[in-house]
Amino acid sequence: MEELYNAMSMASSTLQRNIDGSLLAALTEVAEDLHAGDIHQEDGLPDAETTARLRELLQPIKLDGYQPEEIRQAMQLVLVKVMQFDAIEPNKQVTPDALATLATFLINLMLPTKPQELAVADVAVGTGNLLFAVMNALAQQTKAQVHGYGVDNDEDLLALAGISATLQDLRVDLYHQDALDTLVFGQTDIVVSDLPVGYYPLDDRARGFGLAAKSGHSYAHHLLIEQGLRQLKPGGLGLFYVPANVFKTAESATLTQWLTKHAFFQGLITLPQAMFGSADAQKSLLFLQKPGAGARQATQVLLGEFPSLDDVDGMKQFVNAVQAWYQANIQLGD
Repeated sequence: MEELYNAMSMASSTLQRNIDGSLLAALTEVAEDLHAGDIHQEDGLPDAETTARLRELLQPIKLDGYQPEEIRQAMQLVLVKVMQFDAIEPNKQVTPDALATLATFLINLMLPTKPQELAVADVAVGTGNLLFAVMNALAQQTKAQVHGYGVDNDEDLLALAGISATLQDLRVDLYHQDALDTLVFGQTDIVVSDLPVGYYPLDDRARGFGLAAKSGHSYAHHLLIEQGLRQLKPGGLGLFYVPANVFKTAESATLTQWLTKHAFFQGLITLPQAMFGSADAQKSLLFLQKPGAGARQATQVLLGEFPSLDDVDGMKQFVNAVQAWYQANIQLGD
């Protein structure tokens, strides 16, 4: 994996200097060159010297020697560098792998018997890191055929997600659109999303949602929670990474009332502040289930804190506590 990362990182930087564009665009083109097995030139770019250097870096890479998860991890490491270099806004940063680990753990716990075809969607897919990490983990840990669906309104991030999925040989359909417009794919078993935080500017469209603000702009992350739940099959799981203060804002009473009426509010797990750099950026996992298909509201909502991944004892205690919660509140009566 280190060889793949180094080749993609150096090739992206080399190409970016020659085309004088964003590092994100350069990484996307490098990934496409890797898939094609040659360097694409257009209007004399990259120039001959850069093309020769790119071939030198990329030709030794044999993608069939890597597992999909290794390719994703290499892409993710390069993406961290890309986000810093291009100064990409916080709402579009790469989702940490720990969030995919937590989501996959809860999916496997809550869906011990999975359908042969498992559909997973992300309504704020970005570069696809969270969706693809969850898909790879589920493919490794189950016998299900996993199909992904991703939506984003940023075509540059979506272009990278597309070639990343291709390199990983994932079954993914990606849609360039406003995630709060009508979605064109069917209901899914799981929605997992690291939601962008802020206000949604299109008030007329927001009024079609129960979580729209009574006046002024609505919170985009509230509307995306509702949209995600709409997209779930009965009994499906919604795993939404939201601001840690999501139930401490002026709109929190409306959110709580709406969730109580339309969803099974199964849990809220706070993530370590150190994972995000500041208290303002800290997130929690809002863990919901759509009523129907035998799903039930947990007698006691799961509340807790996710430990640091390097805290081995804390992680064991967390896993044991969540499994005990499941046995006492969900599995009871099955």
